[in-house]
Amino acid sequence: MFAYITSLFTADMAIDLGTANTLVYVKGKGVILNEPSVVAYTIKDGRKEVLAVGEDAKLMLGRTPGSIEAIRPMRDGVIADFVAAEEMIKHFIRKANKRSKISKPRIIVCVPHGATPVEKRAIRDSVLRAGARKAGLIAEPIAAAIGAGMPIQDPTGSMVVDIGGGTTEVAVLSLGDIVYARSVRVGGDRMDDALIAYLRRQQNLLVGEATAERIKTEIGTARMPADGKGRSMKIRGRDLLNGVPKEIEITQAQVADALTETFQQICEAVMAALESTPPDLAADIVDRGVMLTGGGALLGNLDLALREQTGLSITVAEDPLNCVALGTGKSLEYEKQLAHIIDFDA
Repeated sequence: MFAYITSLFTADMAIDLGTANTLVYVKGKGVILNEPSVVAYTIKDGRKEVLAVGEDAKLMLGRTPGSIEAIRPMRDGVIADFVAAEEMIKHFIRKANKRSKISKPRIIVCVPHGATPVEKRAIRDSVLRAGARKAGLIAEPIAAAIGAGMPIQDPTGSMVVDIGGGTTEVAVLSLGDIVYARSVRVGGDRMDDALIAYLRRQQNLLVGEATAERIKTEIGTARMPADGKGRSMKIRGRDLLNGVPKEIEITQAQVADALTETFQQICEAVMAALESTPPDLAADIVDRGVMLTGGGALLGNLDLALREQTGLSITVAEDPLNCVALGTGKSLEYEKQLAHIIDFDA
């Protein structure tokens, strides 16, 4: 009877705790929450109080007075600020499970393949302190491949490249587990940083993260346009020479130039994975191609640029933004079949 009551009030969850966005999957319902991984505090008498989390907090980034601090508690896919991360997870758990404040769900969280044991423990402890009854971890490349619908249980090689906000995960999978994986700390945030640095260096213009993200989203491209210019957009920032606001026009060619180094790092990670893959599995990848997932997969012409560099067939997943969350959620739905890839705490 007690078990029945517990299951009635407890909704097990899967969380894609991303550097840029956090997605929450509730068992039997799917992805029900997708918000920025940002927390805003008010500072009174040296004490911090949570003011906003998610969308509301993101609007404050770069615009706060001295009494308010807006931060991203995640960096490179792992926790950088433990207190803020715990508050953020608590907020998202409550928001996703409004029916009962006393329920303690089991939660599975995806982690980068390259996360250290200390980083994994930090994520697990934060989730448990945030109200989870039990916390499990799943490798991000496996979750991404499951969410993209790849047949990872087959005795053949599959390659997934998951480009998130903080990391890019490149993995070769077979028989339901990782054969080779590499995590490089390059992702959407590094692209934003590259655009900010390029505009500062080439145009003497200082822009914020929000403007860099808008450039990347609207005209971002990994490949030089055929006409040498491509589409353009107007942006505003501060002129570093005289300190006053200034508006300029930036083209896709300039964006491609700014993102060259970041793209090359992703490409090198893919090539390194291919070189380290056993010959028979490498042959499978030549036949099947490579699957791109994560928000970074939406960068314009990224698939074409990778195809030119690697010679492989490159496919962007149907729903790249949600792949990791969907895959982590499916590990809840099919827990018995996928028990070997879920690391639950003792």
